[in-house]
Amino acid sequence: MKLHRYDDMKKPVLLIVLSMGFFMSFAQKSLPFNSYIEKRNGLHNAYEAIAIRKNATVAFLGGSITFNSGWRDMVCAYLKQRFSDTKFHFIAAGIPSLGSLPHAFRLQRDVLDSGKIDLLFLEAAVNDQVNRTDSITQVRSLEGIVRHVKSSNPFTDIVMMSFADPDKTKLYGQGITPVSVANHELVAARYHSPSINLAKAVSDKMANHEFSWEKDFKDLHPSPFGQQLYFSAIKDLLSSGLAAEDRSISKKKERSKQPVLLNKGSFTSGRYLEIEHALFDNNWVINKNWTPEDGLATRPGFVNVPMLVSTTAGASFTLHFKGNTIGMAIVSGSDAGIVKYSIDNGPEQQMDLFTEWSQSLHLPWYVLFGSDLSNTNHLLKVTISAEKNKRSKGTACRILNFLTNN
Repeated sequence: MKLHRYDDMKKPVLLIVLSMGFFMSFAQKSLPFNSYIEKRNGLHNAYEAIAIRKNATVAFLGGSITFNSGWRDMVCAYLKQRFSDTKFHFIAAGIPSLGSLPHAFRLQRDVLDSGKIDLLFLEAAVNDQVNRTDSITQVRSLEGIVRHVKSSNPFTDIVMMSFADPDKTKLYGQGITPVSVANHELVAARYHSPSINLAKAVSDKMANHEFSWEKDFKDLHPSPFGQQLYFSAIKDLLSSGLAAEDRSISKKKERSKQPVLLNKGSFTSGRYLEIEHALFDNNWVINKNWTPEDGLATRPGFVNVPMLVSTTAGASFTLHFKGNTIGMAIVSGSDAGIVKYSIDNGPEQQMDLFTEWSQSLHLPWYVLFGSDLSNTNHLLKVTISAEKNKRSKGTACRILNFLTNN
């Protein structure tokens, strides 16, 4: 009887030991985030501002994943908690739908005009992929952002992040590195900046059966689970990059030398040029507080703002500008038209302003008319065409700003 009771007691103990072993084994299989982090020159300059000077400006430049509540809020809370005696200025510059090209031209107004940046978190890989931004433009934009920031403050540390989406997961499953991720890493390596490849981390962790997209991550706009995962990876970088043992290194501020450009056409001085600089005919009007009349959705910063607007075929304007690049930031709605344009009286070309999302959204859309010009004075001529996309309801052109790189 005693033996029987003794054997019965051994079974639960054995079960507990086996269970502990199972969970320990599972925990050991969890892929560490540091496998997806490249520290390069680290965060020594940011450490000096945050931990030594105790006065730091931290900026977040990205699309909707940066705009939405989640990892960004967690990073801010973490920094304030860990460095409770530091005065922080946080700049939230995320705007849904925008990738590296818009970032390069809005950087000055949306980030740099708000203060001297000590630490910048930059993400564009998802929208670069979704918006089908070509590879060269991605490099020119990302490199332009880094150079522009470093020109403003050589001691800014920049963390470049590539977030996840189903397309990237599929490509990684085929053994292919997504172009937008490769370009983020290319520019980060060139400028010795830290980077986090969260797209690869999510893909590998799902392949490792740590979680699933459908039940846990759910969307490229991550669920709370996904937001926490992003924060955990970023915290991994911050906890080591801002560690106390770096103090002796950080006392010597590291002034980053600007390497040779990856691409001579990079948008290193991208800026907005106000719509008032255009000379337009009577078919145009500057609506000082533009809002849509068709009930379609809008994006923050692209509604209730001045907009140069025409819905009339044949409406034209000219614009004198200086620099090697010219383009425009527009909103593309269900009635977006087609424009004809020429630079310096050259051959006339045509551009369709309607996008695959225009039927349901006044989408912020950035287009380039020319990006390999001589860095001198030029003349742009634009006319709304009588032709239109077969899916569009009209021939509208709504311009928020012109884009220049001088």
